[in-house]
Amino acid sequence: MKTYSCFLKTITLVILTLFSFKSLAQNEKQEESKNLDRKSLFFDYRGTNVIEAAIGTSNINGDLPDPMFELAFRVGYKRSLSPHVNIGLTYNKFNLAFKDIYNEGFMSFDVNLEYLIFPYKNFSPFMFAGGGLNASNYFTQTAAKFQGGAGFEIIVAPGMGLRMLADYNYVLSDTLDGRIYGASDDAYWRILVGVNMYFGGRDKKDKILKGSPSIMNSNPIIKEN
Repeated sequence: MKTYSCFLKTITLVILTLFSFKSLAQNEKQEESKNLDRKSLFFDYRGTNVIEAAIGTSNINGDLPDPMFELAFRVGYKRSLSPHVNIGLTYNKFNLAFKDIYNEGFMSFDVNLEYLIFPYKNFSPFMFAGGGLNASNYFTQTAAKFQGGAGFEIIVAPGMGLRMLADYNYVLSDTLDGRIYGASDDAYWRILVGVNMYFGGRDKKDKILKGSPSIMNSNPIIKEN
């Protein structure tokens, strides 16, 4: 009798253990499915390629008094390395001016790494940093520079985001304002509003969704014969 009771307890323990492992496996599959579905949201809002355009203002921090806000604009292309990170190249055209003294046109070619904080949501802050080449009109003067900045983006339609950003540009030259003075190099700010147009990534989204098991598949009700 004791042997029979012990046998029943053993069988019960084995069955409970098997059900526990099955339940754990199903939970892991469901969690994996949720993560994959979340990753696919990136392609509902954005894409792997981006064309950007923006317009705004620039302001110099140089050796002369009374800096003025002048017109600035940019166009560029970015490529997503991951949902959070992209690399981009932009062409920027802008003026730098001091009141009644100086007004000169410039351009810059910038390469940036950008970090998107909430890539799976329609609103996300972002930050970026990189380097580039600064040049006056007709390339009469050129200098390397470093830049960094931050902003935010709102997705207003699938594949279309409105953005506002500000960047600080430190030029490795003290001749940006036409005057060499002091121990520090010249710098300038830009504040811009613009649009990102996303495209590409449909294949990646399909691949993600194909690798996402449904709850029905991970916990079938009817067994196939």
